[in-house]
Amino acid sequence: MRKTHIAKFLGAAMALTMAFTGCASNGTGSTASDSAADSSAVEGAKKIGVIQYAAHPSLDNCYEGIRQGLVEAYGEDGVVIDLQNGQGDGATCDSISANFVSKGYDMIYAIATPAALSAYSAASKSDIPVIFCAVSDPVAAGLTESLEAGIENCNGTSDILDFSAQVDLIQSIQPDVKKIGVLYTTTEANSLSQLASFKAVCDGKGIEVVEQGVSGAADIPQAATTLASQVDCINNFTDNNVVNNLTIVLEKANAANIPVYGSEVEQVKNGCLASISIDYIALGKKTAEMGVEVLNGTDPKTMAVGTISDGTPVINSEVMEKFGFTVPEKYADAEMVTTNSEADAA
Repeated sequence: MRKTHIAKFLGAAMALTMAFTGCASNGTGSTASDSAADSSAVEGAKKIGVIQYAAHPSLDNCYEGIRQGLVEAYGEDGVVIDLQNGQGDGATCDSISANFVSKGYDMIYAIATPAALSAYSAASKSDIPVIFCAVSDPVAAGLTESLEAGIENCNGTSDILDFSAQVDLIQSIQPDVKKIGVLYTTTEANSLSQLASFKAVCDGKGIEVVEQGVSGAADIPQAATTLASQVDCINNFTDNNVVNNLTIVLEKANAANIPVYGSEVEQVKNGCLASISIDYIALGKKTAEMGVEVLNGTDPKTMAVGTISDGTPVINSEVMEKFGFTVPEKYADAEMVTTNSEADAA
């Protein structure tokens, strides 16, 4: 059984105040001054800036994986991490990234596409490498040359979703599905890329994709209501804006008696019906390992983008019962969860 451990670090303490803290603190936030943090660090410790686009469970898990990977590589006293939350705002991300560069950190880790774009832009005129995590389409975002090669001082990991497996899961639970709704943010490059890939898979299976784009959080309640009235189910991507407002999407979908499928385990624990899930802690650890390789002298341009190859079927048993669905025999060994829970069985 796989259990996902969300970093306790993240929550109310993830405001824009500096959390410049050594890993020996086990991830507990700190408001210590930079000089105090510097004086407590072991001489020669790596100084790492981490910019997380927003605080939601999948990105929290990315950070936890990065933290674990860095501690494994350098020891708790051998790395000092400055974790900052961009609060889902591009201008805030730009300010954080510029601050990291001005401090001359050894490396910047950037979690999610908007944070990665901001970090790379800020660091591009410096020697500071940027390692991104959970960027769905790094090529389209201009963060790599291809999935086999990075660019100058930039590479990382992608949370590319297995849409073929996801649609197979949906069809197994709802064999008569004809229309799948997708709510996405029109300004998130990762969501546009995922939408194109998802539509291609659905077209091949004779399923219509009904799109509903939003420009921000304020658009989500009405967009979700409209979308739920037109489809057999909704499929959620790793769209940061939508994930941050998943409670609203679920509320509107439930009112229309429409299930929502997630893209990772935390969304299923929050009330989505099922997903082929990525282990974001494992993705974060892979991201940390890539960064360690770069700090050891490997050129990011020579590295392939890191991915997690195998998705895990995860099903919310409570939501299945609510909609009167039966777990398909094909997924009898799926990871079963209940709303806001750890995994119940594997």
